[in-house]
Amino acid sequence: MKQKNVMSLLAGAALALAASGAAAQTKWDMPTGYPAANFHTENIQQFAADVDKASSGKLKITVHPGGSLFKANEIKRAVQGGQAQIGEVLISNFSNEDAMYGVDTIPFLATSYAEAKKLWMASKAATEGRLAKQGIKVLYSVPWPPQGIFSAKPVNAAADLKGAKWRAYNPNTSRIAELVGAQPVTIQAAELSQALATGAVSAFMTSGATGYDSKVWEQIKFFYDTQAWLPKNLVIVSQKAFDALDKPTQEAVLKAAAEAEARGWKTSEEKTKFYLEQLAKNGMKVEAPSAQLKADMKKVGDTMTADWARQAGADGQAVLDAFRK
Repeated sequence: MKQKNVMSLLAGAALALAASGAAAQTKWDMPTGYPAANFHTENIQQFAADVDKASSGKLKITVHPGGSLFKANEIKRAVQGGQAQIGEVLISNFSNEDAMYGVDTIPFLATSYAEAKKLWMASKAATEGRLAKQGIKVLYSVPWPPQGIFSAKPVNAAADLKGAKWRAYNPNTSRIAELVGAQPVTIQAAELSQALATGAVSAFMTSGATGYDSKVWEQIKFFYDTQAWLPKNLVIVSQKAFDALDKPTQEAVLKAAAEAEARGWKTSEEKTKFYLEQLAKNGMKVEAPSAQLKADMKKVGDTMTADWARQAGADGQAVLDAFRK
């Protein structure tokens, strides 16, 4: 009988120890919409490793790339609803919810890394405030390389895009299709290769990075380096999940996030040239837009800036004024 009591006491102690060990380690799932070899995902893997190290293993972040856990456009809701604690989103995907989220995809508003950074600084507080109301905290941002036009046929003017099956991935890219007379088809980055292979898409605007990831040269032969905008990915975390961490772990996450942001912006800019070289190396014609195409797209940009200012109201105008200062 005595032995039985000792055994059950030992078993209880072992369970308590296991429970305290489990409590000491927090596990987060982190869905992303991009391939494991994409520079955004590589940066996230480094961020997760830095958090693990800085928190002495107290917080483990498991990265799920390529839309494997949640599709790109489902990630924000998953973080908001607590199905994932942390995730990466292309913030402009959600500009239907709020115009502020789409400011970085207004064509020809911010066309360089310096301008993209300035636009983010001008719109950061408004963006973070809106997400905070949904229980979401922004950890860091990283831009994509400048966006250009990919097309199966030569494009010398906007009129050449009339009737083209145009890949749209957010409201602003749908609006561009409308303004140039193309047919918008909603396709996320993870589905682009398949859409091209089946002929669902014949033209689109995206970065050299997405073009490279999707091996677009197998179907698409022309790239026009319009440098139209630099959309951003945001790494977001559930405020509730963040608040549940102890203070030193929170600080470890914030420090790793600041490092990931600096590293991500630098890598994005450095890789821009590499991506365009790879497109050319794989047989694509990579060139600057003609004067006519540039003028046509500038007109599209002016219309969309005015549209956006109307939609975003006083907050939007304040962002544009701060950016243009």
